[in-house]
Amino acid sequence: MSWKRSALWRNLFAIRAVSASGWDDPGPFALQSGGRPEMTEWGMRFAAVLNREGGTLRTTDLDALAERMRGMLEARGHRLEIDIVGGGEISAALAEVAGRRGVDVVLAGGGDGTISTAAAALVGSGKALAVLPAGTMNLFARGLGIPTALDAALASFAGADVATVDVATANGRIFVHQFSIGMHARMVRLRESMEFGSRLGKMRASVQAAWRTINSPRAMQVAMTIGEAEITARTTGIGITNNLFGEGHLPYADNPAGGVLGIYVMAARERSEFARLLFDVARGRWRDSAHVEVHQSNRVVLNIRSGISRLGAVMDGELVPLERRTTIESLPGALKVLVPSGAAWAKAA
Repeated sequence: MSWKRSALWRNLFAIRAVSASGWDDPGPFALQSGGRPEMTEWGMRFAAVLNREGGTLRTTDLDALAERMRGMLEARGHRLEIDIVGGGEISAALAEVAGRRGVDVVLAGGGDGTISTAAAALVGSGKALAVLPAGTMNLFARGLGIPTALDAALASFAGADVATVDVATANGRIFVHQFSIGMHARMVRLRESMEFGSRLGKMRASVQAAWRTINSPRAMQVAMTIGEAEITARTTGIGITNNLFGEGHLPYADNPAGGVLGIYVMAARERSEFARLLFDVARGRWRDSAHVEVHQSNRVVLNIRSGISRLGAVMDGELVPLERRTTIESLPGALKVLVPSGAAWAKAA
């Protein structure tokens, strides 16, 4: 490898320094939002990990997909290695490729849970994450502006920009989209008790679980510290998001580099109010809804005062245990990602 090539990639993917106060600004050679990598004859080296049990990949011919991936990326001078693993192996596989020397981009294929695991492995590594949206909703990918069709997403990576985006942590565990308790956690638990073998089947199970949940709502007592404010609420659910959700579409952030947490506290109590809230959520009418309170901060602390034995939490679509005290914090600019060239939010950042 020539000195010129080595220096290019060392500068392009320079590791961000971590200080006691959080993530510092990137060094003078780090790419900023919307920056285009300077391409050379060698291109970039991609290492892909595909979750064969993730969403649309369950019913996809993965050998054919792998060949299309190679064709699209290698035609632009990039190199690609592909690992196809089961859901139980995804965490170890992503950690392994994140630590490989010479890898510039880790391409993760799966749902928001898989992408969250990939982000946790890559924060601070200097490597960029490419999100192949193969889950049910693909909300983080939508926020980045990545096409939800697999081939269109792959085509966008061939000439992508590199940007830095935020992640958040819940008691130190990284998430990219949302941490939630209450109603959402109960819905996910009910859905996971059902059998489904496809993306469409999962969507049907989600609707059934939502209907069962709103027919027997359960409230909990929570004390919250939002910035300097202390709030006590009896609520059926709280969602804390990595940046505020945009309006007029599915619940994802319009600006994934906004540097704030969105705090959504459900005020619904009756079945009709829950139905209206779900309708507002589906239309992206957060700010107009009478059944949710919206706050924002860069840090929030939840203290659960109800018994937690029957409660749980959802982090990026995956059920996790709920601790009695949870601290959620924003880490601005902590993750490098590939985004389609000219992505609107990146140009505005």
